[in-house]
Amino acid sequence: MGEALSRAGSLGLFFAVDCGPRTDTAGFRPLAGLYGDPAALHGRIRQTARELGTAQQRVAASTLHLGTASRLWSVALGTAALTGRVPDLDPERLWWRRSPGGPLELWLPGPREVSGAPAAAQPAAPPATVRESLPELLHGPLHQTVTVRNLGPLAAAVRRTGGVSPQVLRGNSASALVGALRVLLAAAPETARTAVPLVRGLLDAPPLTGAGTLRTGPDGTLSFHRRSCCLYYRVPGAGVCGDCVLRDRGRGAGD
Repeated sequence: MGEALSRAGSLGLFFAVDCGPRTDTAGFRPLAGLYGDPAALHGRIRQTARELGTAQQRVAASTLHLGTASRLWSVALGTAALTGRVPDLDPERLWWRRSPGGPLELWLPGPREVSGAPAAAQPAAPPATVRESLPELLHGPLHQTVTVRNLGPLAAAVRRTGGVSPQVLRGNSASALVGALRVLLAAAPETARTAVPLVRGLLDAPPLTGAGTLRTGPDGTLSFHRRSCCLYYRVPGAGVCGDCVLRDRGRGAGD
């Protein structure tokens, strides 16, 4: 699993997770603590607000949620699409620490595969059959390790602590998933046959159902239009995101 995660990590910072023992552990803490400790989450939201230069807690909370979702989806989707294996991102075992000016730093002291994940590389299975069925086989383990174990508890905590609506948080998760897909396809276009239908399936299933629309152009380019706003446009000097609902509505819609 460590080798599979390392391969995904080569795609960029958002896909990277350090694996195995390390000597520099200062500042690391389990992700579960961020979800379960209101004081820790509130402190992280305040820090995000300072980094953004905003006094609006809801904006900072949404931005923190979107960034965390992007990290988790990138690691899981990248590893699954490149290797056919799904990493176990159990928040009790996945550690994080703040990285000033960069994405959340992640560390898995003991990397392992999701229990019940598909044996995608079984030698007895014809390669073409494996490739065709891979999106369906990977859907459940990916949903479990990212959505159920992480983004569900994170969204509940951010709603309580940061006052962000479920609609915005659902849109953030969908946008983060599509963002990971875009980077993945740019860096490893050969994964499209697995990654695109896999992402479509995740977007079509609860809790992301209706969060946005993913379209593929005649030339294969992707476009995504979410039905909510992440609120980032309220940061001083910021504009609206490329997939934002506010591109078609008056500002303030979709909050």
